[in-house]
Amino acid sequence: MTGASPRQLTFALEGSPRLSAEDYLVERSNAPAHALVTSWPNWPSRAVLLYGQPGSGKSHLAAIWAEVAGARIATAAQLREADIAALPAGFQLAVEDIDSADVHEEVLFHLLNTAREREGWLLLTSATEVTASWPRIRDLSSRLRAMPRADLSAPGDELVRAVLVKLFDDRQLAVDVEVIDYVARRMERSIGSARRLVAELDQEALALGRGITRPVAAAVLARLSIGED
Repeated sequence: MTGASPRQLTFALEGSPRLSAEDYLVERSNAPAHALVTSWPNWPSRAVLLYGQPGSGKSHLAAIWAEVAGARIATAAQLREADIAALPAGFQLAVEDIDSADVHEEVLFHLLNTAREREGWLLLTSATEVTASWPRIRDLSSRLRAMPRADLSAPGDELVRAVLVKLFDDRQLAVDVEVIDYVARRMERSIGSARRLVAELDQEALALGRGITRPVAAAVLARLSIGED
């Protein structure tokens, strides 16, 4: 998100991209999570949890829900007791990265209790499964385990190619299908990696004053330590 829009709390991340529903590509790996998020307000509970590795699309789904529900977005590490105390009845809030090392578990547990008391709506995201070591607060662990959830697995080949095509198109870059296939087979399987890779390819092509060819792609892949087969 950029700026300080009415749908952001003061502790929302600056500079995060606003991602629309139209930009989200649905396929087998993310369909259950997409279906859960977009079924609001007919969720099975007032709080839901999304699991997925970095770059799997959790933030994009959170942004989609925020747009539809008029929700605010924050990172869990930025939550403070005063912020939670100021939440109105029936609030809608997406809280990302609840498994971050900087998160105060007591504050997160207070948020869950506040949502229950004030009938608020919560969408939480995490890259970590609930385990015996996380969270350390047992009641918080129990609440997270009982929460309706959806997993975002690594994207399949079709989605990776579609994302690459869209990202290149967004930058008005003409890239041969063969180059896209070459990159798709060798890149890390995440949407976040695709965004980073396309940005690097764009910069490399500009620096060289040439189009994005297979050698250019190979050089960028190697530099990013994504590697080749």
